[in-house]
Amino acid sequence: MNDPRSAPRWMSWTLRLAAVYNIVWGAWVVLLPMQFFQLAGMPEPAYPSIWQCVGMIVGVYGIGYAIAASDPYRHWPIILVGFLGKILGPIGYVQGAFISRTLDPAFGLTIPTNDLIWWVPFAAILYGAFKHHAAPRETSRRELFSLLDETPTSSGRTVGELARQAPTLVVLLRHQGCTFCREAVSDLAKHRQTIESRGRQILVVTQSAASDAERFLQRYGLDDLPYVSDPDATLYRAFDLTRGSAMQLFGPRVWLRGIVAGVLRRHGLGKLDGDGFQMPGAFLIHRGRVIARHEYADAADRADFVDLACNRPVEPSP
Repeated sequence: MNDPRSAPRWMSWTLRLAAVYNIVWGAWVVLLPMQFFQLAGMPEPAYPSIWQCVGMIVGVYGIGYAIAASDPYRHWPIILVGFLGKILGPIGYVQGAFISRTLDPAFGLTIPTNDLIWWVPFAAILYGAFKHHAAPRETSRRELFSLLDETPTSSGRTVGELARQAPTLVVLLRHQGCTFCREAVSDLAKHRQTIESRGRQILVVTQSAASDAERFLQRYGLDDLPYVSDPDATLYRAFDLTRGSAMQLFGPRVWLRGIVAGVLRRHGLGKLDGDGFQMPGAFLIHRGRVIARHEYADAADRADFVDLACNRPVEPSP
């Protein structure tokens, strides 16, 4: 039985067909570079190697599509790159053939089969991939805490072990280049003493590599905190955190708060390090229970970590 969250079969077959077409077309141009010009009634180029390079690029795209066909939702970046090429190519053709008139209009013979016929299926695949990654994954408490028991932290203990020892505030960041994530870590540094004085622990989860995560936390004096490097966003999905919508990530409030946090409060903005569409999350967990969580309205939302960690009743540790 197919996984209901997997891509429909037509997507894989479309990509396989695109792969075969690109590889065949690319091989034809590389091996018989003059034949297209002869069939189109165009003058043969003085430097056919340039045209052969075009064939090589198209053929390489075919290899990418073949890889993407194995799991279209996972390999959506390959499809996106191909889709952009199929949009920009015709735009470049129109500019060259009809505006600057530096390109023979007969080159347009390649546009329908190389580009236009793929617009709709590629757009549909990309939309399906976005919906797939944005959909929440319903995780049972048993599944979540089994995963936490298997997830090591920088301290050498698993997340589950930390949460059994004491109530643990788990903060899952979008990516360390995000202005609001920098603001959140700054808030943690500011309120750390208050949170820990109430017998709570703090754990930071980031999509960055472990070495990058350590350097990032070090900037705020938090490199001694336990953290988890989760580049595959496994914990994010386990906590049912979704990818944000356009309004949650780029809405007016996000821009206004970005000016305040990034410029006025000088948190700045860094390079994208992880899935930029991933929403953040903050949870208080203890002894197999999620005691409290902060629901982020958008990427610019700001959690009250002291209230979340300290003002919720928890069972006393044995």
